[in-house]
Amino acid sequence: MNANLVAIFLARHAGHEAKPAWLWQGEAVCTFGDLPAAIGRYRAALVQLGVKRGDRVMIKAENSPAFALTYLAVLAAGAIAVPVNPAYTASELAMLIEDAEPVLLVHGSATAVPEGDAPKRVTLEPDGLGSLPALAAGLAPDLAVEAMAETDLAAILFTSGTTGRPKGAMLMHRNLSSNVAALFEAWRFSDADSILHALPLFHAHGLFVALHLGLYSAATVHLLGKFDAAKVAALLPTVSVFMGVPTFYTRLLERAEFGREAVRNIRLMICGSAPLLPSVFAEIEARTGHRILERYGMTEAAMITSNPYAPDGRIPGTVGYPLPGVELRVVGGEGRAELPPGEVGEIEIRGPNLCAGYWRRPEATAEAIGPDGFFVTGDTGFKDEGGRVTIAGRSKDLIISGGFNIYPAELEMVLAEVDGVADVAIIGVPHPDFGEGVVAVVTAARPDLEPAAIEAAVEIAARKKLARFKQPKAIRIVPEFPRNAMGKVLKAELRQQFAGLFSGEG
Repeated sequence: MNANLVAIFLARHAGHEAKPAWLWQGEAVCTFGDLPAAIGRYRAALVQLGVKRGDRVMIKAENSPAFALTYLAVLAAGAIAVPVNPAYTASELAMLIEDAEPVLLVHGSATAVPEGDAPKRVTLEPDGLGSLPALAAGLAPDLAVEAMAETDLAAILFTSGTTGRPKGAMLMHRNLSSNVAALFEAWRFSDADSILHALPLFHAHGLFVALHLGLYSAATVHLLGKFDAAKVAALLPTVSVFMGVPTFYTRLLERAEFGREAVRNIRLMICGSAPLLPSVFAEIEARTGHRILERYGMTEAAMITSNPYAPDGRIPGTVGYPLPGVELRVVGGEGRAELPPGEVGEIEIRGPNLCAGYWRRPEATAEAIGPDGFFVTGDTGFKDEGGRVTIAGRSKDLIISGGFNIYPAELEMVLAEVDGVADVAIIGVPHPDFGEGVVAVVTAARPDLEPAAIEAAVEIAARKKLARFKQPKAIRIVPEFPRNAMGKVLKAELRQQFAGLFSGEG
C-alpha cells in the first residue's frame, strides 16, 4: 500500500468528482475530479525544475490554491515540503535555507529573500499567479504519485526559535495520515461538510488540520488569503465548520452581525494554537449558542488532544482528552515520575502523530525524545481524575518566586476577568529578593480607560482571588502584545522589555 499522503487523499474522492475541492474569492477553482491533473501539472513543473525524491522544497508564500497545489505536488513527487512564514526577514530565511538545504525556493516576489542564486527560485504570488503556476499551466500533468513508506518524510516545519536557533520538526507521512484520520473521527467530519479556512497555510494548524481535513473528508474548503473579520462573518452562513485562533474569535465578537443567524448552518467551531479565555468562550456561547471546541497541538505532533464533540463535554480552560492512539503523561521530580491527578507537571506524549525528531539535530532529538519514545513537549499541565487535560503554560514560562512555582495560565485566567482588561500576560522577571517577580502585562478593553483605574482593579482582584505569593509585584499597561502569526503572545519579548523593572531600570 502506498503510504503517500496524496495517494490517501485522492483515493477518498471517488464519487465526488463534480464537487468543488476549493473555493477562492467566492469561485470554485478546482473540483475533486480536477485535483489529480492539477497536482500533476505542478508535479511536472517540479520535475522540470530538478526536484527529485527526498529533496526539500521551501515555500515562502501567502495563502492561495496554488500554494496548496505546490505542497501536494511536492508530496506526490516524494519530496519534502518546507513551508515557512512569509514574514521572515532575508537573514532569518538564510538561516533556514542553510539548515534545510532546499533545491528549490518558492516565494512571493514581495517577500524578503537572501541574495544569491542558490537555491533555484520560482515565484508564487498572493493572487496565485507567478512563474511556478505559469510553468505548471503549460505542462501535461504527471499523474504519478511516488510510492512512500509510512516513515518517509513528508514535511519539515521549523519551530519558532524563541529559545534559540529554529529546529526543523521532521513530519512523516504516517504522522500526518494518522492525525487527520483521528480528527476525522473525533470531530465527525463527512463529505457533507464545508470548511471556512482563514488560517495561514505555512502553519501546522492551517496545513495539517484545516486543509488536510477538507481533502480527507472530500469537504469543500473556502480558502481565504488571510483572516478578515468582515469577510469571515459574511461567509460563516455558507459553511458548516470554522477553525480559528483566539484572536479570530475576539475580532468576530466586535462585529454586530456575529450572532445566531450568522452561524445558523455551523455545526462546529474549533479554536486552538493559543489559550481561549473562559470569558470569551462564555460570550461566544451567549451570542451564538455554540460552545467552542478547544484542542491542543504543536508543530512536532500536530493535534494531541481534543475536547469531546458533544457540546456539554467542552469545558472552557481545558483541552480535553488525548486523541486515539496518543499517550499523554504528566511527570515531575528528579526521576520524572508520573504525577497523580490534579498535580501540575511537564507533559510528555507518545503516538503515531509524533515527528521523527529534528532535522540534522541528533542532540536536540535525543534531548526531546526519551528511550521509551515519549516526547518532552515543553508544556506544563495536569490531568483530572477522568484524564481530562488542562494546560498550565510553557515550562520556560514557569515563574519561581521566593521558592514557589507559579503557573502563568492560572493567574491569566483570573485577571482576564477584571472589568476593563482586554487581555493579560503574566511573566517573571529578575527580582533582587525573590529571584523572579511576577509582572502582569495588561491591555485595556477600551482606549478611554485610565491606566491607573485598570491597575487598581487588577490589584484588588489579585488580592481577593490569589495567594499572596502569586500576586503581581508590578502591573504594566501596554497598547498591544507582541504576537506570532497564530496569535500567541511572545512572552520572551515581554520579559526582555521589562527585564530591568525591579532593578530600577524599567
